[in-house]
Amino acid sequence: MRVSVIGAGIVGVSTAIWLQRAGHDVTLIDREGPAAGASFGNGGVLASAGIVPVTTPGLVRRVPGMLLRADAPLFLKWRYLPRALPWLVRYLRHANAEDAARRAAAIAPIIGDSLADHQALSEGTKAATYVVPSDYIYLYDRRADFEADAFGWDLRRAHGVTWDVLGPEDLRAYDPALGPRFGCGIRMGGHGRISDPGAYIAALTEHFQAEGGRLLIAAAEGFAQEGGRVTGVRLKGETLSCDAVVVATGAWSCPLAAKLGVRPPLETERGYHLELWKPSSMPRAPLMLASAKFVVTPMEGRIRLAGIVEIGGLDDAPSEAPIRLLERGIRAAMPGLSWERQTSWLGHRPAMADSIPVIGEVPALKGAFLGFGHDHVGLTGGPKTGRILAQLVGGQTPNIDLAPYAPGRFAGGMRAWEREGRELRALRRGQRLRAKDWEPKAERPPCRCPAQERGDEATCFPP
Repeated sequence: MRVSVIGAGIVGVSTAIWLQRAGHDVTLIDREGPAAGASFGNGGVLASAGIVPVTTPGLVRRVPGMLLRADAPLFLKWRYLPRALPWLVRYLRHANAEDAARRAAAIAPIIGDSLADHQALSEGTKAATYVVPSDYIYLYDRRADFEADAFGWDLRRAHGVTWDVLGPEDLRAYDPALGPRFGCGIRMGGHGRISDPGAYIAALTEHFQAEGGRLLIAAAEGFAQEGGRVTGVRLKGETLSCDAVVVATGAWSCPLAAKLGVRPPLETERGYHLELWKPSSMPRAPLMLASAKFVVTPMEGRIRLAGIVEIGGLDDAPSEAPIRLLERGIRAAMPGLSWERQTSWLGHRPAMADSIPVIGEVPALKGAFLGFGHDHVGLTGGPKTGRILAQLVGGQTPNIDLAPYAPGRFAGGMRAWEREGRELRALRRGQRLRAKDWEPKAERPPCRCPAQERGDEATCFPP
């Protein structure tokens, strides 16, 4: 079968390799090349315990204060707020115990065996050298801060995550480079890290090409179809024939998904990293600074600090405040650390309103599949997602309940959040929304998705 995979990040490359291993003829398409987006600049941690969403109980109450604090890991480009507001409202509605538990249950099968998944993906390739087994350490200023996070740790325990609690002396014995501010550490074994995410995905892509796969640098603009089945990918000036297509373009997925009849509530979470080159010491294992919400990961020749959430769309230039926050945070965490130079980066996490990725075949067109929306755990869950997609393309049934990830939850009819808005407007006019009004409009409203390019007819969000 001829399969086109659009997107050469970790999800797309993983999908391409697993398809190739199953005997398919695969073309990998990307407008820039391998690992050009979030797959390049992520924190590098294979965070199997990362099942707890950002949207935990109490988030709505905390957000205003976080936006006003210079030391909080949340930033907002205020001029972007009107465009992001529909997504933000839906996103914050999930900040409750029930939805957080639902997300944890959905994401655990995708990321729970991440180290083994990456080892299986990279086996027999040069990329295998970048996969490093390790602990994963959460750092708290006080034991009371850890206990205040009981909701998240209870969710992890319910899904089989185990840990050791380290006191101040144990922490310093484990890693002498840590500063005295940390009074409590949580050590989780069985995790891993990628020592250079960009080089790792480049090596996987080179292996894919060496095995006969084709890498095409081009922008996908749409799809050809016949008889209710995809028959090709439209590129600028040509149509590439195929029997199946997989869209795995991360935060840029909305325009292509819309052309396939799926309108996901997807927004970009702008994330930052700061790299400290030739540091005077390396942390023993990846560290999560719980109060600052960023990770400190040892990598080849440098330490990478990665995290922060900024809502500001795909087009704005990087902000300076998140980088300053990362630098202040590492100086407090490792006060004796020095380095020769530093570099920074901005990337875009694909964040679904319900914090659950889209994985599966679209309802309206046979042979068209989607895989995106992993927010903070894209690297962690990429190999498993790719394997699932390869099985689906090949007509196999994966050993996992795919209902939580179904693209169909955003296709056809009027979604509840659209209906709520229309009902409110109708009530203000003294009208009642009729059942027939729930059907999709023949003409879609203008898109509010940040990935929507100017002039593109695809749509994502209603006004």
